[in-house]
Amino acid sequence: MAHAHLVGLIADTHDNKASVERATALFNERDVGLVVHAGDYIAPFNAKWMAGLNAPMVGVFGNNDGERFGLRAQFESLGAIHRAPYAFTHEGRRLLVLHEPDEVDALAASGAYDVIVYGHTHEIDVRTGGTLVVNPGEAGGWVTGRCTLGILDLRRLQVEILDI
Repeated sequence: MAHAHLVGLIADTHDNKASVERATALFNERDVGLVVHAGDYIAPFNAKWMAGLNAPMVGVFGNNDGERFGLRAQFESLGAIHRAPYAFTHEGRRLLVLHEPDEVDALAASGAYDVIVYGHTHEIDVRTGGTLVVNPGEAGGWVTGRCTLGILDLRRLQVEILDI
């Protein structure tokens, strides 16, 4: 049975088939209860590479996600992709997911969310103290050469960044 309090965090996959497949395997290995994708999937066929995911997914569109109708259709069986920002509650925690980091500081300072997840910059960012702010880095690895994702523990409000 999945660990509902563990959430897989991923962003900026940018059509990197190998890293998407490794991320899916790692999320399944860690038995996460939910996966959050902070945008920039790029092409709808990415859904085929994530088809083996054992947890539901929730995501937002990124600035490079042009084929929104196709992305929504292909990812439908995995979970919904929303227009950012998207707020929801999971395991009693208030989460906000967006792609671009606009207003992240103000949103964190508002105290309205327990966790804010974003992408876009391709850089790892973990900020604690009040609202937990996380950018899991880029899963695609095209900009930094490093493919990363996060495993968020909602009970402890801590995140582990992993290379894939």
